[in-house]
Amino acid sequence: MSDQAVAKQADALIAQMSPEEKAAQLTQFFYLQPYPPANVKALEALATTGVGSLLFATDPNEINRLQRIAVERSRLHIPVLFGYDVIHGLKTIFPVPIGMAASWDPSLVEKIQTISAREARAVGIHWAFAPMLDIARDPRWGRIVEGSGEDPYLTAVMGVAQVRGFQGPYIGAPGHVISGPKHLAGYGASLGGRDYAEANISDSELWNTYLPPFEAVVKAGAGNVMSAYMGLNGIPAASNRWLLTDVLRDTWGFRGFVVSDSGGVVSLKTQGVAANDQDAAVAAIKAGLTIEMTGPGQTPAMAALPQAIRDGRVTAAEVDRAVRRILEMKIRMGLFDNPYIDAGKAGQILGSAEHLKLARIAAERSAVLLRNDRNVLPLDRKAVRSVAVIGPLADSKRDTLGSWAFAPNDPPSMTILEGIRKKLGTAVRVNYSEGVRIPPRLFPAPGGSLDKKVAKPPLDETREIARAIDMASAADAAILVLGETQDMSGEQASRTTFELAGRQRELLEKVTATGKPVVVVLMSARPVDLGNSNPATVLDVWYPGSQGGAAVANLVFGDAVPGGKLPFSWINDAAQAPNPYNHLISHNPKDAEKGYFNTSSVPAYPFGHGLSYTTFGYTNVRSAKPEYSTGEPVQIIAEVTNTGTRSGEEVVQLYIHQRLAGAQRPVRELKGFKRIALKPSEKRTISFTLTKDDLRYWNAATRSWVNEASVFDVWVGGSSVAKNATTFEVR
Repeated sequence: MSDQAVAKQADALIAQMSPEEKAAQLTQFFYLQPYPPANVKALEALATTGVGSLLFATDPNEINRLQRIAVERSRLHIPVLFGYDVIHGLKTIFPVPIGMAASWDPSLVEKIQTISAREARAVGIHWAFAPMLDIARDPRWGRIVEGSGEDPYLTAVMGVAQVRGFQGPYIGAPGHVISGPKHLAGYGASLGGRDYAEANISDSELWNTYLPPFEAVVKAGAGNVMSAYMGLNGIPAASNRWLLTDVLRDTWGFRGFVVSDSGGVVSLKTQGVAANDQDAAVAAIKAGLTIEMTGPGQTPAMAALPQAIRDGRVTAAEVDRAVRRILEMKIRMGLFDNPYIDAGKAGQILGSAEHLKLARIAAERSAVLLRNDRNVLPLDRKAVRSVAVIGPLADSKRDTLGSWAFAPNDPPSMTILEGIRKKLGTAVRVNYSEGVRIPPRLFPAPGGSLDKKVAKPPLDETREIARAIDMASAADAAILVLGETQDMSGEQASRTTFELAGRQRELLEKVTATGKPVVVVLMSARPVDLGNSNPATVLDVWYPGSQGGAAVANLVFGDAVPGGKLPFSWINDAAQAPNPYNHLISHNPKDAEKGYFNTSSVPAYPFGHGLSYTTFGYTNVRSAKPEYSTGEPVQIIAEVTNTGTRSGEEVVQLYIHQRLAGAQRPVRELKGFKRIALKPSEKRTISFTLTKDDLRYWNAATRSWVNEASVFDVWVGGSSVAKNATTFEVR
């Protein structure tokens, strides 16, 4: 349908709507099936004024029932837009987003979210609240798990891949959903990494670091954007006209709709910029917000809009503009023509063998081999007759899935213990010890009550540690699965320390002391401090999803080769955060690197780091020519060789530094990457093209984007500390 036809249909509806019906279209209610009292307001509105959107229903029969109430009983028969937190899968759960980013494989990520969309649309969901594009330079911040790490270039590439996967070739494509990038903007820069805290960001950081991923997904056609909770430089995002209109619409040309985060409009009262609901609703509408996501059971602030129109505080035209954006999205999604779904087909799609296969591949490609001294990995199945699998996360289905995987959807989960036992069969003896327990969080995670609670008998940790040591001593190798439970990362899950919780450090040190080959498998979304135990082999698998166990088994025994890379700097201590690789050059760089903490500020593992079971060499890094004119594409070439004895995959990374500029420039900036597969001794020539946009930056003094004449340093290699360099000059 043409834009003109869509607008004509929307305007025809608006002409018939009362102010109350318009306000209802600007409201999204939570609909929580296990908690009927929270749904009273939503059900009342469905049958009278209608509702713009409902959030959190996933049962296809229930979604059809709710849709029928709106379509058959409300006066104008306007269908409902159903949204859900489809972050890394619905039924089939893929690696958490920080793990997806660690794959450095945008084509894989697009496939992942294509399947996520397919499963969501099969049950009647039309809209996913992803990708999260918040730059996380401080890994204390819990929601690092939902994003792509600390780098704006990597985040933009992964964000665009997710938008394409969710939405397909156009909004309304069969088997696809609306993508809702979030949280505009700066949420990841909260003070001290504390969730919900204010974010104070300079113009330079905002335009050069925090905004580029959002601009990229807008250009890619994202249909929705979610505003952040917090105040950005003192102005709450939900009422920030500069952010939601001047930047998002006027500068970037965004044509979709903007939703608040949960309770974000009502929260304007708490934040001190609105005295009442009417103030909050008017401020949000005038800023450019489209639809209010209410909190569970909450009265929407948008219900105050009809009186605000009568009081002359907001015009009917301003409200109509917001309503039009919602109606146009419903038209494009085909909801007026076909509001219902075939509930019987959902079971054929959810968790299919094809989907689970991709979940395994994704988990394999997301894993990052941090250390492999003495080539402990891969373990030789022919030489290993007994294996000890130890650790509190080794047999935890819930933690293997990660956050934003919900029990009502009954997602499958294969634990690492299950994966290893399935792979080895009866030929190898596999013994298991939980070792220790990770203490529960002080504050329950949001949505945690939707998880199935499984009561465990008490564990005598001292006795279990001794049992684990005996097991490891008797085995040919030990696989020690440690880290953070899934609810230690996510919303309201910031941490002040990266130390292993509970007695995990003690378990690690005592098992390592046996002298047997020990493979440490980490589940986490942030750096983890392993102390002085110095295990020879560390494999970070994040929260690997439904097929995590099968993937880890393949990686450990060499049927898959790790090729993932870190999407953040693995700093030594939380006290050193934030410490991104792409910082500005200090007036005293050598001393700045020391940090003057009680330890060096140099990360344990740099951004982009990740080993393989083979090695790679870089040679002949060069520019196609020494000089370029401003705006002319720059071609950088390098040769990459597999110098080891096994096939493997390498992520070839390109970084630049502008030597002379009108403002300080970062020591290095990622500007390109390619994941390639090479056989032993195979050499490949890799070419990158740097555009004018790749070389520009926002100058806070001139308040504009600039491209300047300068010599540029270029590095090409396997991490952000690559040594192979060349230069070119822009005149």
